[in-house]
Amino acid sequence: GVGIEITQEEGLVKIVSPIEGSPAFRAGMKSGDLITKIDDTAVKGLSLNEAVKRMRGEPGTKVLLTIYRKDENRTFPISIIREEIKTQSVKGKLMEPGFGWIRLSQFQERSVDDFTKKLEEIYKQEPKMRGLVLDLRNDPGGLLDAAVAVSAIFLPDNVVVVSTNGQLAESKFAYKASPEYYRRSGGNDPVAKLHQVTKGIYKTVPLVVLVNEGSASASEIVAGALQDHKRATIMGSQTFGKGSVQTVRQLGVDTALKITTARYYTPSGRSIQAKGIVPDIEVLQDVPEELKARTDTKGEASLRGHLKNDGDEKTGSQSYVPPDEKNDKALAAAFNQLRGVTVNADAKNADTKTAQKRPVPN
Repeated sequence: GVGIEITQEEGLVKIVSPIEGSPAFRAGMKSGDLITKIDDTAVKGLSLNEAVKRMRGEPGTKVLLTIYRKDENRTFPISIIREEIKTQSVKGKLMEPGFGWIRLSQFQERSVDDFTKKLEEIYKQEPKMRGLVLDLRNDPGGLLDAAVAVSAIFLPDNVVVVSTNGQLAESKFAYKASPEYYRRSGGNDPVAKLHQVTKGIYKTVPLVVLVNEGSASASEIVAGALQDHKRATIMGSQTFGKGSVQTVRQLGVDTALKITTARYYTPSGRSIQAKGIVPDIEVLQDVPEELKARTDTKGEASLRGHLKNDGDEKTGSQSYVPPDEKNDKALAAAFNQLRGVTVNADAKNADTKTAQKRPVPN
């Protein structure tokens, strides 16, 4: 493939984000770009699945994508050589004595194994950890069981992580922080192994979760669960608001229908759909002028035909993360929070907008 996370907007393919290090990323494709043609085929009129099929192909083959970039009001071609896309969904390190950082860029098949191994590594470097930052910015989501497992690493045993509710009985279900809700049949339990190796430190270590407009679905489930159980301080900007559940119904041998059957709710009963997770402390990043039109976006509630939220919908957020961590205000604010430095609103400075509402657990 070419290495992009996509959605559909006004009949065109919209890039949510190019995967770091992928051919699309190296070719300069940006979040918010619209694909209007794939080789000689117009995208308008194609389903998202048909568009994906046309972009995929054998590694080493070429595909020509025509891009419309709204903020520059121009259309231009990008030629991409396809590759096998292998994404490393977990990165992490000890930032300084006592404080760790771990980033999850997608909830994939291997994410929980990789995530727990990285947390083991950080613990072995620093057994007396005083704080951890869980970075879920620009993580578009993925597998539900992975979201439940990641939540279970930090939450007390058996509390509710997320619930689904729809019209049918099978759509009403609560997922808890317990192996039976995330362990695959015949699989091991990497979460239990992690707690054994680390003497359960991740159940109690002070935690800050970073989110932004690019945090969607499984990311919102994790952030919402940790926020509702007062296990972490959520910092950054409001999340995307992808809180609906799709079910595939087989119609025939080669035909199926994907329908929306339920909504996701946080443990306290808040619907994620079209509202997302509002951080306890909002931290806004200085965005370079040339990127502003691409990084200040409006989430699920701005999409035509989106599933409405029963309550207030909120739109308008931020998805820019600076490539150099020295310029990363949200990351700096997160570590200040863990060190015990109060993060307050400052009218003259757009670093933060909302004073702390919840203390970090001791």
